[in-house]
Amino acid sequence: MVLKPVDPETVDWDEPEKVARSIKIMNIKHAVITSVDRDDLKDGGSIIWIETVKAIRRMNPMITIETLVPDFQGIERNIDRIVEANPEVVSHNVETVRRLTREVRIQAKYDRSLEVLRYLKEKGINRTKSGIMLGLGEQEEEVFQTMRDLRAVNVDIVTIGQYLQPSKKHLPVKEFITPDQFAVYEKFGLELGFRHVESGPLVRSSYKAQKHLL
Repeated sequence: MVLKPVDPETVDWDEPEKVARSIKIMNIKHAVITSVDRDDLKDGGSIIWIETVKAIRRMNPMITIETLVPDFQGIERNIDRIVEANPEVVSHNVETVRRLTREVRIQAKYDRSLEVLRYLKEKGINRTKSGIMLGLGEQEEEVFQTMRDLRAVNVDIVTIGQYLQPSKKHLPVKEFITPDQFAVYEKFGLELGFRHVESGPLVRSSYKAQKHLL
């Protein structure tokens, strides 16, 4: 059998139904949905996002949903579609501290990410969430400041984990953070007023995600 390659520029408009059906088959109670960035599309992919959430809810009426979204280049009409879908949690990761953003997130902007998170909260999203990777050369005070910045835009949940190099083409790990240091960040975050702080070497964006609804 010869598999026909998929054009990466093609949008699969059947994807919402496929995702919803897969969730139903697996009997998932809380789904974390994410995607690649589609800055090549005028809507930034936001239309298929809302159609996916609608399809999931239609086929799985008792489910709760977290959407881990891109920044949609900060375009409000695209972000508004996520707000309209009204997931229980909306997550957008800043990924790293301000100083390292241009190196780590080539297309992204630190302040734009904060503005997206602020806008989501102001538009009525009940729980907003963001994540940080450590081990890229950041300093402790820079991590503290990033957490302050997230609280300043009323982010409710933060995840903090260890960066691991996916391939030789990616940035190398500069430091492996100790569990004790992760505990320092967790304590600091809770004192800042986050509803939940997940901080540890194995933590990723979706780590204990269902717990964040409590």
